[in-house]
Amino acid sequence: MTPGINTPKAPGGQAPVNPRLPLEGIRVIEFTHMVMGPTCGMILADLGAEVIKIEPPGGDKTRKLPGLGIGFFRSFNRNKKSVALDIDTPQGRDTVRRIIAQSDVMIENFRPGLMDQLGLGYEALRQQFPELIYVSHKGFLPGPYDKRLALDEVVQNMAGLTYMTGPKGRPLRAGSSVNDIMGGMFGAIGVLAALIERQGTRQGQEIQSALFENCCLLAAQHMQQFQMTGEIPPPFPSRVSAWSVYDVFSLADDAQLFIGAVSDKQFITLCSLIGREDLANDPALGSNAQRVALRPRLLQALGETLRLHRIEVLMPRLEAAGIPYAPIVRPDQLVDDPHLKASGGLATMPTGDGTSTQVVLLPLLMGGRRPGVRQALAGIGEHTEEILARLNP
Repeated sequence: MTPGINTPKAPGGQAPVNPRLPLEGIRVIEFTHMVMGPTCGMILADLGAEVIKIEPPGGDKTRKLPGLGIGFFRSFNRNKKSVALDIDTPQGRDTVRRIIAQSDVMIENFRPGLMDQLGLGYEALRQQFPELIYVSHKGFLPGPYDKRLALDEVVQNMAGLTYMTGPKGRPLRAGSSVNDIMGGMFGAIGVLAALIERQGTRQGQEIQSALFENCCLLAAQHMQQFQMTGEIPPPFPSRVSAWSVYDVFSLADDAQLFIGAVSDKQFITLCSLIGREDLANDPALGSNAQRVALRPRLLQALGETLRLHRIEVLMPRLEAAGIPYAPIVRPDQLVDDPHLKASGGLATMPTGDGTSTQVVLLPLLMGGRRPGVRQALAGIGEHTEEILARLNP
């Protein structure tokens, strides 16, 4: 463990069952940028693999993205080593092959065909390195679309996500790079399966993970809904809710709170909490089906009353009563979220420039611990000498 870097313990501070990380001893060479490929490498690195990120001499351009992309590099490149090489040169490619010879896994997410042109595609490497697990992150799996360039927003439009998220006639992308992150996750899942399979076969394999196909998985429930009902699923803002009280309400001082009373008991409890026993006792609202049929009228009545309640008073009462609720939280507020901090979900990562930042860890516990930050964010080519020294006989 790097001095000054702490692996978070489980909630309550109990010691981890196993101090080793599961992928210790696995070496990964990574050719990635932006979000999808780096996410795959980050997951493997967090789980203990040595991940060697190959950057061009000037560094991964993701490091310098402005605006909404400014946080990409810090978010998805922790626990990695950086080697600066120019793979457009014969010498650079020769050095890369020598690193691959010492690696278990190779990750890439460049445009279709680029790695083949450089002689670093799977077919070119499998003959020389039969045990290599090769992961390609692309826009599409093989098929009519596979030569297209894709972005998260492209596939969100192609696979129904923007249609389902926005109001009718106003498609709206999800507010995060959901497909890029999911694509990296599925790449990592493929690596874990391939590592297990290799124990018996001594053979590597190619893994492909794609934006379009994982976005289709996000839309799968709506596709199934259509096949079962024959009706086109409406966008979420126009949906027919399965529950009567399942919405965002405006409270005093224009605070907003989502409340979901999804059972008869929860509905009655909610009405009692806010002083609307008249609604709980109305025979026309006796069942969820009846309440759904009268949902606009019911929500208006509840909304008028909830307008009089203060959010800081109502939330603890809803929690004590076991009624699902959620304030509308901005991402900046999560930096100080008490549960995220107490559960070990945030960790301090030195950024390499004398400062540090809070990063979100993998959302899982393993043996009573959260896989955490083991080293500072690598500078461009910081580990070049270390890695190349291994190549000398």
